[in-house]
Amino acid sequence: MPILYALRSGHWPSLLAAWLHFEVSFMTWVLVGALGIFIAADFGLTATQKGFLVAVPLLGGSLFRIGIGVLTDRYGPRRIGLASMLLAAIPLVWAWLAGESLSQMIGVGLLLGVAGASFAVSLPLASRAYPLAHQGLAMGVAGSGNSGAIVSIALAPLLAVKLGWHGVFGLLTPVVFVIAGVYWLLARDHEPTDGSAHPREFSVLLREPDAYWFCALYAITFGGFVGLSSYLSIFFFDQYGLSRVEAGWAAAACALAGSFSRPVGGFMADRHGGLRVLALLYPAIAVLTGVASLLVPFPAALTSLFLAMLCLGMGNGVIFQVVPQRFSREIGTISGLVGAAGGIGGFLLPSALGLFKDLSGTYATGFAIFAAVCVLIMPAVVMCWRPGLQNMVPRI
Repeated sequence: MPILYALRSGHWPSLLAAWLHFEVSFMTWVLVGALGIFIAADFGLTATQKGFLVAVPLLGGSLFRIGIGVLTDRYGPRRIGLASMLLAAIPLVWAWLAGESLSQMIGVGLLLGVAGASFAVSLPLASRAYPLAHQGLAMGVAGSGNSGAIVSIALAPLLAVKLGWHGVFGLLTPVVFVIAGVYWLLARDHEPTDGSAHPREFSVLLREPDAYWFCALYAITFGGFVGLSSYLSIFFFDQYGLSRVEAGWAAAACALAGSFSRPVGGFMADRHGGLRVLALLYPAIAVLTGVASLLVPFPAALTSLFLAMLCLGMGNGVIFQVVPQRFSREIGTISGLVGAAGGIGGFLLPSALGLFKDLSGTYATGFAIFAAVCVLIMPAVVMCWRPGLQNMVPRI
C-alpha cells in the first residue's frame, strides 16, 4: 500500500514519538477549555469571561512557540521536547492544588501555553525523519496528535463530575511524566531534509514574505480548529441546553473530525498541490460556519460544525505539507512562527464568540464574522497562484 510504503521510508519511531508528544501536549493544552463549563459555573463568569478563559492557553501557546522553535533548531527536538513536557506539568499541579480564582486560572492558562508550543517540537521531529516526497503524510500523521483535544474534551467532563475539575488536572500530571519518558526513548534527532545543518537567523526569516503568507493561512485553519475545540462545549451548553457531559461529547465529535482529517489534507496536498486544495477548503469552511451562524436546530448545527472542523483539519495538513519544502533548514523556527499565528487565531475566535455574545445577545455574530474572514482570504489564495511551482508553493 502506498501509505505503508511512505511510512517505512523514514524513521517511524521518531514519527511515533512526535505523535505521542503532540497527543499529550494537546490533552494538556485544551484542558481549560474542556472544563470551561465547570470552571465558569464555579466562578460565575459572563460570556466574555468564558471566552477569554478558554482562549488564554491558546495565546500562551503563541507566546512560547517561537522561542521553543528556535531552541529546537539549535538543540534538537529530542531534548527540547522532553523539557517542554516536564515544564507543562507545572501549571497542571498549580490548577490541581491552588486554582481557586479566575486570575489564578488565567495564570494557569498562560503557562499551559508550553504544551501548545509542541508544534515547534513534534513537526520538526517528524519532518526531519522523512524525505521530502512524503512530507505531507509524515507531518499529517504527527499533526493528528491534536486528537489529544478529543480525549480531553470527551473525558474531562465525565471525570470532573466524579473528581471535581481540580482533580482532573491532578490526574493528567502523571500521564505527562510517563509519556515524556517514552518520548525520550523513541525520538532521535535527524539532519534537515536538504542536508544543511545551518538554519538562517530568525531575523532573516522574518524578512521572508512567504512566512507571513503561511501565518495568515494557518491563523484561520488552525485558529478555527483549536478555537472551536476549546469553545464548542460552552456554545452547545449555552445555546442548545445540553448537559455538561453531552456538550463535551458533541464538541469532541467535532474535534475528532478536525483531528483525523489532518493527515488526509497532507496526503491530498502531496498528490494535488497545496493551493489547489486550499482553494476548495476555504469556501467550504465559510459556507459551513455560515450555516452555524444561523443558529439552526441542534442536529443541523452539529452537522455543519462537524464538517467545518473536518475542512479546518484538512487545511492544517495542507499548510504544513508546503512549509517544510519552503523552509526545510529552519523548520523548527518556522513551525514556531506559523504555529504562533495559529494560536493567535485560536485566541481571537473564542474571545470574539464570547464578546459578541455579550454585545449582541447572540452567538450568530461571531460565527458570521469567522465565515466572512474565510471568504476574505480567498482573493489572496487566487492572486498567489503560480503555475510551475513545486506543489503550488506561493511566492509573494
